[in-house]
Amino acid sequence: MRTLISTAFVSLDGVVEAPGGEPGYRNSGWTFKNIEFLPEAYEIKGREQKEATALMMGRVSYEAFSPVWPGMEEFADYKVMPKYVVSTTLTEDKLVSDWAETTILRSLDEVAALKETEGGPIIVHGSATLNRALSDAGLIDRYHLLVFPVLLGAGKRLFSDTDKDAQQLKLVEYEAYANGMQLNVFDVVR
Repeated sequence: MRTLISTAFVSLDGVVEAPGGEPGYRNSGWTFKNIEFLPEAYEIKGREQKEATALMMGRVSYEAFSPVWPGMEEFADYKVMPKYVVSTTLTEDKLVSDWAETTILRSLDEVAALKETEGGPIIVHGSATLNRALSDAGLIDRYHLLVFPVLLGAGKRLFSDTDKDAQQLKLVEYEAYANGMQLNVFDVVR
């Protein structure tokens, strides 16, 4: 069974929307505002590329990443690995041709079936809506969270507010950085 890992830049109050400067959000670019850049805080990002064997995202994140990431040196490992886009609306003709094999999954059942196959970890980038659905369906196995010392109030959240049974997490790695950021790696307890 494959491990599904959710990785996110998240504010202290749980917002994941527009961390890099995506348009249309009041606090867009919050990861770069008033927070000193420390390379060691981002070490997990390089490690994720080395450990993952596939990349998963929702349609909105795919449409944001696919025109940019294939040409970026810092995402070279992701360029060659298989991609899975979970979407009911994306069509094959909208897939980019320079970003390795991409498969469209039409349901969470298809994600669950993919997890049952042989292979290494699948990492989920961006994709707030997809993350909430995967979490609510019990499909996420691990979280890699870079928590930023900022409260944003409004914005898309990593976790849903669905009334559900409590989900226990086990902290398996953590680090605090001089700029106030924290790395928290949690395994989902089953």
